[in-house]
Amino acid sequence: MRQVHHFINGQHVAGTGARKGDIYNPNTGEIQAQVDFADDAILQQAIDAAAAAQPAWAATNPQRRARVMFKLKHLIEENADELAHLLSSEHGKVVADSHGDIQRGLEVVEFACGVPHLSKGEYTNAAGPGIDVFSMRQALGVTAGITPFNFPAMIPMWMFSMSIAMGNTFILKPSEKDPSLPVRLAELFMEAGGPAGVLNVVHGDKQAVDGILAAPEIRAVSFVGSSDIAHYVYMNGTANGKRMQCMGGAKNHGIIMPDANMEQAVKDIVGAAYGSAGERCMALPVAVTVGKKTGDEFVERMADAARALKVGVSTDPEAHYGPVVSEVHKNKVEGMIQLGVDEGADLLLDGRGLTLQGNEGGYFIGPSLFDNVKPGMKTYHEEIFGPVLQVVRAESLEEAVQLPSQHQYGNGVAIFTQNGQAAREFASQVNVGMVGINVPIPVPVSYHSFGGWKRSGFGDHNQYGMEGVRFWSQVKTVTQRWPGSENVGDQAFIIPTMS
Repeated sequence: MRQVHHFINGQHVAGTGARKGDIYNPNTGEIQAQVDFADDAILQQAIDAAAAAQPAWAATNPQRRARVMFKLKHLIEENADELAHLLSSEHGKVVADSHGDIQRGLEVVEFACGVPHLSKGEYTNAAGPGIDVFSMRQALGVTAGITPFNFPAMIPMWMFSMSIAMGNTFILKPSEKDPSLPVRLAELFMEAGGPAGVLNVVHGDKQAVDGILAAPEIRAVSFVGSSDIAHYVYMNGTANGKRMQCMGGAKNHGIIMPDANMEQAVKDIVGAAYGSAGERCMALPVAVTVGKKTGDEFVERMADAARALKVGVSTDPEAHYGPVVSEVHKNKVEGMIQLGVDEGADLLLDGRGLTLQGNEGGYFIGPSLFDNVKPGMKTYHEEIFGPVLQVVRAESLEEAVQLPSQHQYGNGVAIFTQNGQAAREFASQVNVGMVGINVPIPVPVSYHSFGGWKRSGFGDHNQYGMEGVRFWSQVKTVTQRWPGSENVGDQAFIIPTMS
């Protein structure tokens, strides 16, 4: 059976303990490989390698670090098809979605190629008599990232590309459900000319996470996962003096106004709700219709669109989405569908019990659609993270705005309208971190930044963009004077005192 090992100091390293995790093929339900779980010794080996490599890497001038990132970008593009199939084989998303996963991560690698400019500090000439003041952005040291199963290419690249470009070294702890693609990225980083020890990959579960949070050598940690775990990671990391950036769950809403282009809104939302089997923190699982006529038309059209979706194996080029990642997750999503029925919502499409001939063991769930969901329902309050769309009816824009604004999550939200004033007011007023106007999945481009509010994000900095530059670096400010350059006499630049 194929074994997935750790990647430390430029080499594959077998686990030293007996603990391993099974890697399933979500299309068949069969075990296809095993992954080593790190113990304390393996994690320390990765930390030591990263610590040893960091000073020389930080001392490498930024344009040379950028050249490595440029080469990495080229290699990822060159190997994109191989990477996409590898990703799909462990995650279950269709190959087209895997290409999108890789592309959105690659855009951050591309942004990181601009590190010579991004890392520049500020300069003030003659801040005082003969005195200049300047700042510089310097690396933190050893850093780490803990990433989820749903984007095994994009989210690791969001993290390590920015951190490494800024002169840090990095330890990646990817999801144990689909760990092969992150290891392949580390191999490509070495092929791009990255020094050994700069990018390391360790696998594992809570033991590895807790080890990362406790390790004094690790200065900063980025995390993406469920909100409860994000809060746990944030609290433990900050308690240990680390800089933390923790992104949690979501329940993104799409507001459909009476003047919306209904054909386009349905097309956008069917992809946003059901694409990648709904396993995206930026999926759109709640549609809020404003007015009865709008709601009736949307529900009718959406039911037809969802019925037309094809669920298939990951390699089926005609499939709109594939299986969910695991049997445990399949059972959880189907349990939430039943809970929605028990709570009194109207189940218009029931995706439970779907099987594909020849792949009867796969973790498939058909498109599910609820109407008349109420804010007090648990299924509305909690993240389902599957191919389930819930429709909530509202009577006015004011009522519709309050739904995402008062929800426990504040990751993303969208409005579908042709009224510029309504859209502008909505964007200004809604209590959510990322807003789309006629854009169903408002994930910002790489030179802006990604981050939610409320229980969707813990920490002071967002992912990538200039926020990433700030998170993965620290500012040093220098005030300098060269005696003899001029006679400053009694005009010395001093801090005021009581005397």
